[in-house]
Amino acid sequence: MAAKELWIRADRSNDPAVRKDLVIEALESGITTAIVRPEDKDFASLGKLTLIYSDKGKLTDGIALVELRKPADQDAALALAGKAKTVILGTSDWTVIPLENMIARFRGTGTRVFACASDPAQARVYATTLEKGADGIVIDTADGNAVRQFAQNFASVGQVELTTLEVLDARPVEIGDRVCVDTVSVMHPGEGMLIGSQAACLFLVQSESEDNGYVAARPFRVNAGAVHAYVMGPEGKTRYLAELRSGDELVLVDSHGKTRPSCVGRCKIEQRPLILVEAADDQHRYTTILQNAETVKLVGPDGSHSVTSLKKGDKVLAKVEAGGRHFGMKIDETIREV
Repeated sequence: MAAKELWIRADRSNDPAVRKDLVIEALESGITTAIVRPEDKDFASLGKLTLIYSDKGKLTDGIALVELRKPADQDAALALAGKAKTVILGTSDWTVIPLENMIARFRGTGTRVFACASDPAQARVYATTLEKGADGIVIDTADGNAVRQFAQNFASVGQVELTTLEVLDARPVEIGDRVCVDTVSVMHPGEGMLIGSQAACLFLVQSESEDNGYVAARPFRVNAGAVHAYVMGPEGKTRYLAELRSGDELVLVDSHGKTRPSCVGRCKIEQRPLILVEAADDQHRYTTILQNAETVKLVGPDGSHSVTSLKKGDKVLAKVEAGGRHFGMKIDETIREV
């Protein structure tokens, strides 16, 4: 599922202290867009925020808030397709059907649809309605403690399908330029990034989250591979490792295929000895090139494998797909990468 924007609705309470606390809780949870009242302009000093002002239900910045209380309200919302930048749907008792109608109507019009949700379970439904889901979720709760739960849940809602491959060979190749990616997140064993020499197959390369007795663990780091390799980013798009820069968005993936967002803290490109890993499924062979070092590990269904001890028959996990890539975007075409 594609990542969803999270906003906080902090304009309901008449108490400015309550509104401020909600915005602070949202900001500390990584949510940087807030709906507030015109008199809350000083909230901008709390951090790097985008403030949307609500004056008796009318919002700024080309954003419309539609409270769905009756069928006529749905008609009014549908009429905004292509006219408003974003339409936010809010109510306390509506079901999924109105949102389905909005998503279908707004598709391709340039208007985004957001849905207000009072709890994470409701938000998950809205995020997956008609498969695509709403473009974003507006957290609509007076409970500041619930805001962090929204952020935590939506940080891991993505899922990718992983395939088990059988290792055919692992052999040293020439010294080359490899990319070491330090993220802003702490990862656990079995979690890392999807990387590969071919867009059709991205191997799950584990973070340096395991202590081997000689080198301290670096759970924020993925020793990612040679500069030419692809890495999966948000919405399934790929980037070349050599292109990554500080602040770029990343997708972290665990052995169950669960994903969460992160970003690059820094990248280091250094000359290192490399190793080519070749693996296959029932139909195709795939490769990736990694640094030849004990701390570099591929994730398998039963644990991690150091590339220096890989042997024929070992099992590793990868994201396998058909088609090709054009500027990082998946396209349906016949392509052969070797």
